[in-house]
Amino acid sequence: MKASCKSKNKTVRIEGQNSWRLASDSVELFITETGGHMAPVTFKSGSHVFQPFSIAPWCNEKLDPSTLPLIQVLRGDFFCLPFGGNATPWNGEKHPVHGQTANDKWTFVSSEQFDDASIIHLQMKTTVRPGVVDKRIALCAGQSVVYSMHAISRMSGPMSVGHHAMLKFNDSAGSGKISSSEFVHGQVLPIPFENPENGGYSTLKPGAVFDSLDKVEKIDGTFTDLSVYPARRGFDDLVAIVNKQNSSFAWTAVTFNKDKWVWLSLKNPAILPQTVFWFSNGGRHYPPWNGRHINVLGVEETASYFHFGLAESVRNNPFAKQGFVTKITLQPEKTLIIPYIMMAVKIPVGFDYVHEVEKDPDGKHLILKSRSNKIVKAPVFLDFLQDPEKLIPVT
Repeated sequence: MKASCKSKNKTVRIEGQNSWRLASDSVELFITETGGHMAPVTFKSGSHVFQPFSIAPWCNEKLDPSTLPLIQVLRGDFFCLPFGGNATPWNGEKHPVHGQTANDKWTFVSSEQFDDASIIHLQMKTTVRPGVVDKRIALCAGQSVVYSMHAISRMSGPMSVGHHAMLKFNDSAGSGKISSSEFVHGQVLPIPFENPENGGYSTLKPGAVFDSLDKVEKIDGTFTDLSVYPARRGFDDLVAIVNKQNSSFAWTAVTFNKDKWVWLSLKNPAILPQTVFWFSNGGRHYPPWNGRHINVLGVEETASYFHFGLAESVRNNPFAKQGFVTKITLQPEKTLIIPYIMMAVKIPVGFDYVHEVEKDPDGKHLILKSRSNKIVKAPVFLDFLQDPEKLIPVT
């Protein structure tokens, strides 16, 4: 690729936040200066458009000054370092919820337009654990794909990490179908996710183990289908699955059948081995949630122990005792790169939901197969997950 131009540091005000814009012929997105949250994002296919990401209903409200920046901005996808609540300090470090990367201001470095790609480069110098995080987001012509790359440098020690995407569903019950690549363990959060004494409500049985999203136990002993959403209005719940490790990529898909779109996330399971699902459907009645954060699904690709945070993820937690990786290890002399892909695919009539995802032999497309035997091919550089610098050079 050959650079054709560089643009200046210019933000626009959108949904209550100063944000940088990045666009191609198939995707338009905005990244907030505070926290680096990515939304709104518009995917385009001909005359059809798709905006899958959630933006908190309080985005344009004046909140209590003590409200965490993460919550004030809350939208789309953001990068967490460390991932989780971080209520417990670790080794003298006390990180905010989901880390400084999701709360503090990012610095603009560059925005470059290439012959076939547009790339924005942002940076943050962290202080709780000193280091540098470089965020690079790329869009390629002819692809409804967002390539995300975070490079962590000058930092050492164990760390939980993750992406925190949030999808917004319409108010029709079961309007989306959730599916994923093979997983080896599924479990509900081992403690109650919400506390009624604080105005929060959950319905899944704490610690319940499952091998399929379509049958998960509730507190009352009955079972519910987590693969169909929205559901369980009035409750917020959290579960995690551990992806199969010996694969070049893992995927999570949400099929919006009536809209004829699929949202798809792709990752390297050797780096991000878990998927945490946050079902947020009006279960929080304390400010600023106030029962109005509904029909939202968090699809959080992580190396962590659920959402607890750094201390719990780096210790010998129950997942680690089963041999599951819940942390990454950083070395100051090495740069760790975390690649991640989010994409949207227009689907034909009769495509019920994503059942299989395969790499096309041509290496330039992804093949989506539905349970109803419909097949769709979508352009994407899947090798980005193994060798991200081929697409996004790090200099």
